[in-house]
Amino acid sequence: MPDKFPESSEFHTLRIIPPAGLHYSTDLLRKMCDIWEKHGSGLIALHGQSGDIMLQGCSSENVQKAFDELNEIGFDLGGAGPALRTSMNCVGHARCEQSCYDEVRTHRTVINGFLDEMHRPALPYKFKFKFSGCPNDCVNAIHRADFAVIGTWRDDIQVDQQEVQNYVAKVGRKYMIDVVITHCPTRALSLNDDDTLEIDNKSCVRCMHCINVMTKALSPGKDRGAMVLIGGKRSLKVGDFLGSVIVPFMKLETDEDFEKLKDFCETVIDFFAENALEHERIGETIDRIGLANFLEGIGVEVDPNMVNHPRTSSYARMDDWDQEVEKWRARKAEAASASEAAE
Repeated sequence: MPDKFPESSEFHTLRIIPPAGLHYSTDLLRKMCDIWEKHGSGLIALHGQSGDIMLQGCSSENVQKAFDELNEIGFDLGGAGPALRTSMNCVGHARCEQSCYDEVRTHRTVINGFLDEMHRPALPYKFKFKFSGCPNDCVNAIHRADFAVIGTWRDDIQVDQQEVQNYVAKVGRKYMIDVVITHCPTRALSLNDDDTLEIDNKSCVRCMHCINVMTKALSPGKDRGAMVLIGGKRSLKVGDFLGSVIVPFMKLETDEDFEKLKDFCETVIDFFAENALEHERIGETIDRIGLANFLEGIGVEVDPNMVNHPRTSSYARMDDWDQEVEKWRARKAEAASASEAAE
């Protein structure tokens, strides 16, 4: 009703990419607020589920003016529509001792490499990256991101037995058993008579509970890296999905490691662009064509570490997995036979 509410007849929203890890200076925030009060309504939402700075309430005439000034102080447009969306990463190693890789560098490496996909919508539907430094997943990547990079480790949890004993002395053995030992989902923890902790690391599923409760005594292992999960989303055509583990472990330390991750991201986005139906998330594409076909399409070999007790999972339908596995084995055998014949 523009005649009754002329101020709201045009109420556009600008999506702006925030700094990786949401690290701002107060000077930058003041400049952003000044620009938005000058050109828009002054209403700001920090941050959307995709991580955008949502500047809400702008006339058509002022949209470009606002963006030009925001661009001058270092901001860029975020993603909207059937495109790569603005990404998020947790506060990470800047302030968190559980961090297992450089989340900020990983975030910027990936997003800077795919700005065209963000600014020029050309995908079947939206695609989100999110980066969490440890399995606590503070940015909800596993169930909200199409491509989630989650920090993890592949050696033993680090244990300071003296701090374990100090903790037990402080809270008591009963509390230690009730709150830490029995809450381990795989019963990998046991408390010795001398109040030291024994961990069956092969059974550890990286739930982070014991580490969160006993931060001085326990910490992630030294051989740190990240895992990649693909397909997480909220309800759309099909119900909620958690991401499926596609890469159980990868190091993210050297320039070569980051370049390898960026190449893998490009492979996944290209596969999504070529094979997904309109208005379909990649998790739904995987559900439609089968996980085995997806892995073959992106060139990833099946790894036993991708799945733990698959038939006890309540998050994925397993009805036709056996048939898909047989099809996949038949194709592999056919390809091997053709290769031998060619030789």
